[in-house]
Amino acid sequence: MASELRVNCAIPPYILEELLESDDSEVRQAALNTLLTTARLRGERTVLAAFPGATTPGNGRRTVFDCRSGTNLALAVLAQSEDGQPSSDSAANRAFDALGKTRDFFQQIFARNSIDGQGMRLDGYIHYGEKYNNAFWDGREMCFGDGDGIVFSDLTGSISVIAHELAHGVTEHTAGLAYHDQSGALNESVSDVFGTLVEQWTLNQTVEQADWLIGREVFTPKVQKDALRSMKAPGHAWERDPQPDHMSNYIHMSGDHGGVHYNSGIPNKAFYLTATAIGGHAWEAPGMIWYESLKASNSETRFQEFADTTCRKAEDLYGTGSAQQQAVLGAWQQVGITITGAAAGAEREQGRMVDKSSDAGRQDSVAAVARQVQTLMGQVQELSNDVAMLKGRVASGR
Repeated sequence: MASELRVNCAIPPYILEELLESDDSEVRQAALNTLLTTARLRGERTVLAAFPGATTPGNGRRTVFDCRSGTNLALAVLAQSEDGQPSSDSAANRAFDALGKTRDFFQQIFARNSIDGQGMRLDGYIHYGEKYNNAFWDGREMCFGDGDGIVFSDLTGSISVIAHELAHGVTEHTAGLAYHDQSGALNESVSDVFGTLVEQWTLNQTVEQADWLIGREVFTPKVQKDALRSMKAPGHAWERDPQPDHMSNYIHMSGDHGGVHYNSGIPNKAFYLTATAIGGHAWEAPGMIWYESLKASNSETRFQEFADTTCRKAEDLYGTGSAQQQAVLGAWQQVGITITGAAAGAEREQGRMVDKSSDAGRQDSVAAVARQVQTLMGQVQELSNDVAMLKGRVASGR
């Protein structure tokens, strides 16, 4: 299932917008140029989406091209391919290696043949634009800017960022999570999950050894930021990191497609908590649960639905009441999302099966129904708030 053709960028817009207020005119100009170029790209991809596109099968064959500071991909020259020797350009080598590691991860861990599952070619374009402060996946290829050298460094330097962007392609060809509100935040979160999994797998790190940072390499040493995001501690990757880590702090906003880069911190924290509760390697049980849940989702899946699916997949894969399922239950609970029917399931796991024909059984059944009704009422209230916000925007002419 493929979603709309769109540009998914590595650097969240709120970081670039913050740079527009920098005292350094060079930083301001680079941020402005990056935002304008990205806006133009999105317009071009909207036009392309109206025409049938085709991905060329090739068992994930990699090719890296050099844009030579241009933005017209048709003018880029070959820098490295599967048949050639390593390039003299370190950026080409980094991009080529990261594309291969991401491809190999999905093949070896999930038996997935490239991004689309059918051997899609992996084309990368380096030295995109002049001082372009971003990297992006546009549904067909991966492009890397060199950064401005002041705030951002070469975007080929971070495997978690590259795997994050390619994972958007996996989402396009599975659930097709729509890029707005909660489904869009899930889209971003799933990419962070696979971004960190590829990095941890490459380094053979356990959950305790990993730092759970996304894009720690994208900033120059001059910048006081640990990374783009922290899955372990959303909202703490730098001093003004705006990501929430709990539903009580969910951000309702019209910008950033409904806060997709903000609210992704909530499911990110849920995955981190799941993985650390299970222990070992995060790409094993936790990664498999999330991957199977992604495949079982649809374009409008929200946090509650995805959480419920992860619990069900943990049960399917590892058994009712298994340590893996209990880890999933506890993780979502800690970020403010209660798995539907979780209390009843916990009672069964603990062996306290109640006769449903008895008074106690009837009371428990009523309580379980009441909990589900409460969850649904919460979801209805959230939808009502969204509708009210949209009506307000329309009334004010925004």
